[in-house]
Order: sequence, then C-alpha cells, then structure tokens
Amino acid sequence: MQATQAFIESQGGPEVIDWREVRLGEPGPGQVLLRQSAIGLNYIDIYHRDGTYPVQLPGGLGLESAGEVVAVGEGVHGFRPGDRAATFGPERTAYASARLVGAASLFKLPATIDDDTAAAALLKACTVEMLVERCARVEAGSTVLVHAAAGGVGLILVQWLKAIGATVIGTVSTEAKAHAVREAGADHVLMYKSDDVAAHVREITDGQGAAVTFDGIGMATWDVSLKATARRGLIVSYGNAGGPVTGVNLGVLAQHGSQFVTRPTLFDYYLHASERAAGAARVFEMIESGAVKIKVGQRYGLQDAARAHADLEAGRTTGSTLLIPEQD
Repeated sequence: MQATQAFIESQGGPEVIDWREVRLGEPGPGQVLLRQSAIGLNYIDIYHRDGTYPVQLPGGLGLESAGEVVAVGEGVHGFRPGDRAATFGPERTAYASARLVGAASLFKLPATIDDDTAAAALLKACTVEMLVERCARVEAGSTVLVHAAAGGVGLILVQWLKAIGATVIGTVSTEAKAHAVREAGADHVLMYKSDDVAAHVREITDGQGAAVTFDGIGMATWDVSLKATARRGLIVSYGNAGGPVTGVNLGVLAQHGSQFVTRPTLFDYYLHASERAAGAARVFEMIESGAVKIKVGQRYGLQDAARAHADLEAGRTTGSTLLIPEQD
C-alpha cells in the first residue's frame, strides 16, 4: 500500500514538517496495517516538533488516529481486516494516510463511536480520565479550576467533572471560547487575560480556593494556580502551552497553604495493558452515555498539518482538531 507520511529531520517551527510517499509492506509479527481516516492533533505533537520534548530524529509525528485494519501480522489476536480501530500512541507516526502500527496499542472501536470522534477524543479523553479519576481523584462536591477550558482537553475536562458532580470554574481567552465552556456545563467562566482569576476563585469559594487546579498552560499560569488553589489543595500541572514550569522552590507550596503539586503524563498511568483497556472502556462509556460530547472545532487536510500547528499554538482553535487524509 502506498502512503503519505510526515517526517521531521530537525526540531523547530511548523516549517520543519515534511512529507514523503512510502510503500508499506505486509505487517510484521504483532503489527497491523491501518488505513487512516482521521488523525487527532494534540499539543504534545508540538512539543515533539519544537524540541520541548526530545525525540529520535529523523522521525514521524502524531500519536492519535483512527481507521480501518487492512491486514494483520503473525501473532495478532483480536483484530482482523475490516475492523475499525484507534490508537493514542506511544508510536509517533500518526500523521499518515496509512501506517504499520503495533496491535498492542490499538483499541477496537464500538459501532456507536465514529472514526472522527475516536481520533478527536481518545488521547484527550484518556488524559482526562487519568487526570480526574486516577491522578487527582476528584470527589463529588469539590470545586475545581480548569485553565484553558475551551481547548480539546479542557472541554472534555469540564464535562467529565460536571458528570461526577464537581463545581467547575473555567478560564478562557475570548468570549467565543467562554460560550463554548458554558455550553459544556461550567458553573463559572473567567477571562484570564482581563480578570483577576485568583481573586475571583477565592470569591466564588468563600475564600477557600479550588480543591484541585488543572493547569495545562504551565509557567504563564503557575502563579495564578498557586494563589487560586486551596490550603492542602492539589495543582495538577499537565501541559506547557505557556512554557514549562521551572525553578520551583518547594517552599512556595508551604507559603500558599501546604499545597501539593504533580506533573503527570498519560503513559505513566496507562503503563500496563489492563490500565489502557480500563481507561479506554471508561472513555467509551462516558461518550456513549452522552456525559461527554466531543467537539471537533476544526478540520485540516493532512498535509496542512503545519498550518494546524500554527493555529493551535496561536490559540486560534477551539475543541479538538482533526487532520484528514485524502481518500483514495
């Protein structure tokens, strides 16, 4: 099978993304040949591209995709040609019209979840499941602050938290994004560019602060997160969109009320096959029940990935973003 695949020879701006046509052979032992219909764009793709996270070069880009199994290799059980499947990595080759991928990283898709939804949701929603239910263990009745609440992860976070009975305060950058976050169910929405977020959170919580703060922005919101989080509260710093948090003085956590902070990554919580299976099943359950609705805010052609990266970095996207390969 002929395929179009992205690759980078060096890390840098969106312009380092290049494309090549490759001939894919038969899948090897443990592999599946996957014809892809939709690829999810995630901020981690930018970290791999720009050097925030070191990667082996030259190499591919992208973790999240969905499509149809074309062929299976020796030793593959649970998949056969014609099955619909999706993955969120860790293989970094998703920006492709087709690819060879390890069957162990694939999930068979329920008939109720289409390819676009799977590619837009799997990595982000599993991240949310990990953040809420495994890492922070948010309880019903807790007040939670969500930075960048209109992003792909943010909108799912808001809905998930509401579904389990939390009170949600979301921060956004524009009124249009505020509208999307209100529609997702947030109880309060703050404009982080103009509002004193920490002061408003304290006012909403009668001076207590948020029990948990989910911060996918990083350094740009670190001080706000400290000031907005309650005594003995938890700051979950899970992204670097506003720069990585560096030079942390642990004494600062004591000064703000004996706070806790963690910097989780999905694959540490989805290390074993049983953990991955349980997380994906929970995600599918939340989507199928209607508790979480996946918003695809924008679609780009696969080879427009550089423009999609630039738009995501500039804050011009809302919800999830898909890259769509040309269909044969």
